[in-house]
Amino acid sequence: MFLFFGDLWYYFRWPNAKRSEEDARMTMGTERIALGNTDIQVLPLGVGTWAWGDRGYWGYGKSYGEQDITEAFVVSVNKGITLFDTAEIYGGGTSERLLGNLIRQTKAPVVIATKFSPLPWRLTLGSLPQALDASLSRLGVETIDLYQIHHPYSILSIEALMDALADAVADGKVRAVGVSNYGAEHIRRAHAALAKRGVPLASNQVNYSLLKRTPEKNGVLDTCRELGVTLIAYSPLAGGLLTGKYTARQRPSGPRFFLSAMTRMECIERVVDTLRQIGQDHGGKTPSQVAMNWLIAQGNVLPIPGAKNRKQATDNAGVLGWALTPAQVEAIDEATRSWR
Repeated sequence: MFLFFGDLWYYFRWPNAKRSEEDARMTMGTERIALGNTDIQVLPLGVGTWAWGDRGYWGYGKSYGEQDITEAFVVSVNKGITLFDTAEIYGGGTSERLLGNLIRQTKAPVVIATKFSPLPWRLTLGSLPQALDASLSRLGVETIDLYQIHHPYSILSIEALMDALADAVADGKVRAVGVSNYGAEHIRRAHAALAKRGVPLASNQVNYSLLKRTPEKNGVLDTCRELGVTLIAYSPLAGGLLTGKYTARQRPSGPRFFLSAMTRMECIERVVDTLRQIGQDHGGKTPSQVAMNWLIAQGNVLPIPGAKNRKQATDNAGVLGWALTPAQVEAIDEATRSWR
């Protein structure tokens, strides 16, 4: 795949030059956090790459393409955001290949998170090391920092999958183990199985936003806190509904239109108004930035918003370097109480 080397050279400043003063100020005061009880340290914000190469849902190749993704990657890393989350099924492997190409060309110090999907036809544990090797090949690396099970629904037991992941850690192909879409009891089973092998469960990645409060109700957030498992929040902007771009009269296009059609858009507009007002108190922060800052304020939560272009990556980075007051956290919680 063709990379835009001229633009990469212009935008990318690591490691040949120091980050700009503006970039350094943006993350000033933002402490790095560990992924669970591991030695992997990242800022409390990552980048989700589902849209990288996905044509069916996101429309890759129509309104955005490889040049846009290149710029999103460069901006993110220059802002200090190094955790990139992908999966073998994103774009049929294209997301992993795009991320791997960018890492090789820039030598960026990236923390790679990807996922194994226990698809129905994967009937034996041999499918996991095979899929892992395929992901390593697409990414062009020897070790994946965080390897996750994409969902708990499989003919293979959670205990057997965790044992296979522990083998991958022992083989040096994986640094840390995570899961995704696991319920509270699933988390406990995975945590216990890994503990027998001396491997911590680093993370559980679930759908969590101001408009999707399920982890607060079903015990997932509390279980993660109890066991020292980082909750990675995907869709932290509820598919764009918290950005302020959409209203009852102007809904998103494509598959996301149907998501918004089932949503009380008038109620969301009131939520966005609250976020916008609070953002003004912090120098004009956007509703997106306030919504994700609220997630970080919950503690032990790491949002991974998508970034399809330079603008989105820049807006995402604006989440860092400041904090909501306790009163503002409570005000936002109150404004979204009906979503709980």
